Amino acid sequence: MRCPCRENQKHHDRHQAREPATPARTAVATKRERDPVAAKQALIAAAVAEFATKGFAGARVDEIAANAGVNKQLVYHYFDSKQGLYLVALESVYAEIREKEQKLTLDALEPLEAMKQLVAFSFDYLAEHPEFIALLADENRNHGAHLRESERLQKMHSPFIEMLEATLERGVAAGVFRPDFDAINLYISIAGISYFFFSNNHTLSAIFGKPLDARGALLQRRRHVIEFALNALRPDKAAA
Repeated sequence: MRCPCRENQKHHDRHQAREPATPARTAVATKRERDPVAAKQALIAAAVAEFATKGFAGARVDEIAANAGVNKQLVYHYFDSKQGLYLVALESVYAEIREKEQKLTLDALEPLEAMKQLVAFSFDYLAEHPEFIALLADENRNHGAHLRESERLQKMHSPFIEMLEATLERGVAAGVFRPDFDAINLYISIAGISYFFFSNNHTLSAIFGKPLDARGALLQRRRHVIEFALNALRPDKAAA
C-alpha cells in the first residue's frame, strides 16, 4: 500500500534535520542489532508509535528503523515486510491489554465487583493508551484486513471471553445479573462505550463546548460508564 503523499514525504525527509551519529549512539545501535530480542522489541515499540501516528499507509520503514536504532534490513529479516511488522505491532498492543485483563483475576472477586473492575479497567486503559485507539482506528479503515491474518489474536481472546462467561454465570447464579447477556456482546458494549468517548473526544468537546479531556470530565465519565454497565446487567432490567 502506497502513501498518497509519498513525494511530499520524500521532500520532507531530505530536508529534515537528523541528530548526527556519535560513537556512543553507533555502539548502542550495533549492540542492539546483535541481540535479536532487543532488536525486535525496539522495532515493535517504534512501529507502534509510527503506525499510531501516521497509519499503515503513511508510516515509513526507514523512520521506524531509525527510531528503533537498528538497520532497516532487520525489519525484513525479522518481519518479512512492512505488512508483517504492522501485524506484529497490532498483535503486541492487543497482547498487552489481554495480559492486563487476565491479571484482574475476575474469578477471585464477587461477580458485581469483578464486573466493576473490568469496566473501570477498560476505561482506564484507553485513557492511558491513545496509541491503541489510533491503531484500531487505522486497522478499521483497512477493514481489519491485517488482523484477519492473525491466528495468534484469535487465540489470545478465547481465555478472556471464557473468564467473562464464567463471571456472568456466577452473577446469574447469585441473582445479581440478568440471564440473557452473552459474553461477546457484553464485552463489545463495555469496550464500545469507553472507546467512543476517547476516539471522538476532540469532536465531542467541540460539539458540546466543554473540554471532555479535562480531569474532572474524565472522572465523571468513568463513574457514568461503570454505573451504566452495572445497571444494564441488573436482573430487574431484564425484559418481561
